[in-house]
Amino acid sequence: MAILTVRIQRQPFDMAAETAQLKKLPGVGAVVTFSGLCRDEGGRLAALELEHYPGMAEAEIGRHVEAAKTRWPLMGVTVIHRYGRIVPGEDIVLVATTSSHREAAFAAAEFLMDYLKTQAPFWKQVEKANEKTWVEAKATDDAAAGRWTKGGRQAAE
Repeated sequence: MAILTVRIQRQPFDMAAETAQLKKLPGVGAVVTFSGLCRDEGGRLAALELEHYPGMAEAEIGRHVEAAKTRWPLMGVTVIHRYGRIVPGEDIVLVATTSSHREAAFAAAEFLMDYLKTQAPFWKQVEKANEKTWVEAKATDDAAAGRWTKGGRQAAE
């Protein structure tokens, strides 16, 4: 029985509690977690404002969680992404993957984070001093995500 959880929420999450649920699965030999935090950018950032399209965002993330489960022998996956106003030091995202062995758990977590960073339907605005600006996509993030597609170095996994 696999646990596949996708949540988009305004409130903070408890990484330890979420991970504890995944550790209860029979046969788990590896749990990989990634928690992305709001950076302060050297004291210049007041907050991030994250927006999403309710319903569509959950479905799209769920589709990629299913793709990861098809690609690697996963026992559980949890993806939680926050929206709303998030201040420096607060969690934005949690990706946790479980498998019998570390290789699959690490690869699946990286795959999911690369997707979330480049293609997930979220819009991010940064708040600095008295100015708000939308965050543009980065070529380096796109290049990292490209490794999972046909022709990418890890596409065959």
